[in-house]
Amino acid sequence: MSLRDWLLIILLGAIWGCSFVFNAILIRELGPIWVTSLRVGIGALGCWAFLVIMRKPVPRDPRLWLQLGALGIVAYAIPFALFPLAQAHLASGIAAIINALTPMVTAVISHFWIGGEKSSRMKFTGVAIGFVGASILVSPALTSGGNSALWAVAACLGATLCYALSLNITRSYKHIEPTAFASIALTGAAFVAIPVAFVTEGVPVMTRPETWGAALAIGLLSTAFTFQSMYRILPRVGATNFATTTFIAPISALIIGVSVLGETILPIQLLGMLVIFFGLLFIDGRIRHIWRRTPA
Repeated sequence: MSLRDWLLIILLGAIWGCSFVFNAILIRELGPIWVTSLRVGIGALGCWAFLVIMRKPVPRDPRLWLQLGALGIVAYAIPFALFPLAQAHLASGIAAIINALTPMVTAVISHFWIGGEKSSRMKFTGVAIGFVGASILVSPALTSGGNSALWAVAACLGATLCYALSLNITRSYKHIEPTAFASIALTGAAFVAIPVAFVTEGVPVMTRPETWGAALAIGLLSTAFTFQSMYRILPRVGATNFATTTFIAPISALIIGVSVLGETILPIQLLGMLVIFFGLLFIDGRIRHIWRRTPA
């Protein structure tokens, strides 16, 4: 990948790490279905506003709208609900760490996906190293018990599977203008999530200023902005390379969790961060160039 793509991936990963902190704030007053509803609803409005301002074309094929709307349910509505559901029992940093397993799941699915990316030995090595780093990061919570309920971990893993599937499906729609793609997909997710939220959790009550701030931030910054960027970079770098954003997210989630939510970073978690960065070099293939340039 180019340096520009690397920097954008790091930025997106850092912003998505913030979304776990936003989730932790939102679930203090809202149920998980309303968290995902607000995220996809506000995100969709932000994308449509951007589309109008930029005067981008809108597809008129009803079948395409249904397909992108269904993809939005898998890519957004379901995983965005699973993470806040799990975060009632997991710290924001731990949820982000489990999310870092997405590249491993994506690489496996992409390898066997029809027309998908065939992973090289170097890339699989990088994914394995990233998995080791994520395991190191999550190990303190798992060994001490704490709030790391097994079902909550399983919910996070289910979300990573949704992301891996959607990343590969998205490749089939690379001919669609990115702004319209994100707008339609998020709208489809909102049309499903909001009615379900009313039925299952009732009318939302938001009394704290930080709840409103977190809702706007997770909708506009962590969703509208990031997915506008994602659909532009994904065709260039591929699903597996792009999934490395989930290696960056735990780092920002842990750092912000410490400063905002009072969570603690342990020395072993710092080691995990370093291992994750090492895995990124393998997945990108840059480590091969470093070895070739190293004098014998």
